[in-house]
Amino acid sequence: MSDIQRSHVGKRLSEIAEYRGVIYLAGQVATDVEQGIRGQTAEVLGCVDRLLAEKGSDKSRILHCQIYLADMSLFQEMNEVWDAWVPPHNAPPRATVQAKLASPKKLIEVVVTAASPE
Repeated sequence: MSDIQRSHVGKRLSEIAEYRGVIYLAGQVATDVEQGIRGQTAEVLGCVDRLLAEKGSDKSRILHCQIYLADMSLFQEMNEVWDAWVPPHNAPPRATVQAKLASPKKLIEVVVTAASPE
């Protein structure tokens, strides 16, 4: 019997997997791709908040974050939204890289690993 728990399971991926007290989120992207980087970033971070809350966790428990930007020229604007969202004194380890995303209108994708509630 597997002790891996999956949520929002689709044919291609699960939005959440939890194993031994660690929550893994699939890459989160904006659904409203007509927004600029600020709007897409806010939407994606809202998705992270919602998914973590489903598991009783929150952004203060993020262990690691990977951010993929379609263009590094968006870095500063994305960081302004990130800085307003991340809890003070709880900024997680993070990597930000430029990547060609699945759709040219998608500007950001965020992958999060977080701790389950104690």
